[in-house]
Amino acid sequence: MATTGPPKFNPVRDIIAGTIMAATSVPQLVAYAQGVGYASWRGLATAGPPLFAWGLATGSPYMSCGVTSITALMAKADLDGESYVAEHGEEAYVNLVAAYSLWVGACSAILGLVGFGKLAGMVPTNVRKGFKWGCSIGVVASALPNGLFTKGSGELKAKVAESVFAGFVTFMKTNAPAATGAISVTNLFYAITHPGDWGMIAAPLFVVCTAFVMKGSKYLPKSFPPGTEVIIATALATIMSMKFDYPGNVVGEIPQLDPDAGLNLGPIKIPISLLNPKDLMEAPLVERFGGSYVTLIISASLFAAVNFLSIMGIASGFEAENGVKWSAPRELISQGVACITAGFCGSAPVSGSMSRSLVSRMAGTTSQMSCMVTALIWIYMMPYMSVMSPTPQAALSAVIMSAVVKSVIFPKDLMAMKGTDAIIGWGTGVGTAVTSPTLGFAIGLILVAATSALKPKSKKD
Repeated sequence: MATTGPPKFNPVRDIIAGTIMAATSVPQLVAYAQGVGYASWRGLATAGPPLFAWGLATGSPYMSCGVTSITALMAKADLDGESYVAEHGEEAYVNLVAAYSLWVGACSAILGLVGFGKLAGMVPTNVRKGFKWGCSIGVVASALPNGLFTKGSGELKAKVAESVFAGFVTFMKTNAPAATGAISVTNLFYAITHPGDWGMIAAPLFVVCTAFVMKGSKYLPKSFPPGTEVIIATALATIMSMKFDYPGNVVGEIPQLDPDAGLNLGPIKIPISLLNPKDLMEAPLVERFGGSYVTLIISASLFAAVNFLSIMGIASGFEAENGVKWSAPRELISQGVACITAGFCGSAPVSGSMSRSLVSRMAGTTSQMSCMVTALIWIYMMPYMSVMSPTPQAALSAVIMSAVVKSVIFPKDLMAMKGTDAIIGWGTGVGTAVTSPTLGFAIGLILVAATSALKPKSKKD
């Protein structure tokens, strides 16, 4: 599969590949919005502009970006999204998330300018593997409630509050509010161990859709593009919901854009909705970090650094397999540009998406034009996306679950580690799962420093 360099530019192939990408990625956009903690339709409404900005800035012809399962989890954990929505409402939470995206974007750009891209490559593999596993547990904990329970996370929380775990949850909220992962893992444990509480329709639908998305491609014609199984599962679940009055949570009504809203570039009107900069400036973001700008900057910088590890892994893979050279500073700055654009659109921070990037390459992409075509299709097709209003959230949770469940149950990389590598890897993973992604990554680096200090120094002859 390896080639001698980047593909030769072919606009026709880029248009075809961009269209395939737009169609196969829609279920992911909706699903990962659930992971952030705001309405599913926002994933559709805010995906286009950041991807278009990414296409203008990146140097990679194949790489695609957007909200991923990990960026969704990190944003929700850093901001304690569930409690904020319960106290202030979803609209206020959107402003908070968007303001955080601006900070993550600014920190990404600054890190790129000061040369952090090269330093990121020095993060130990055991920390990366452990962090990824811990985040994957968080993703499962986020997706499972809407998959197994008729009324989603609200129903699960109510049941946990009436169980023997109620005291522990209350204790953690009072004494360790930053360890949001501990509560999520507790809810996950309850959900798995109480099948009698599962929804009679939601749970079977979730299991069937997960299995089909994971294995369905084996039974489909080879000519079908990657991601077809996701479209089929989502479409069938939507039809079932419409025909049989599905009782569980669905995507819901997708608001239509105000006809007077959008950007006008001469005779061209771009139907996107931008947030009011004043609302972003007034979002109580600093208060979510103890009133300290220093803590906010550290958190946003860690978010940017962790985000870049994904981009670095994707770009390095394309360099090894396809001979596509890449620049760490440029891609880090590109991440910053995309995150800042995401902030003004009301989106969570974005990062490189491995699955979408691989689909892009397999679909025949030849340049960055492909992801810009995808972005424009998402933007201009938004008024017609009401077709997804009856889509069961259980089916969307299956899309998320299918991407991570195998690596959670069988973490081969961690299981192969020995000695101090195992201590660091498993410690980072557990720390990430029971605290938050940002704290977990810091725990991993502390473990590296601690174990390095304890190692005996080798004697020179």
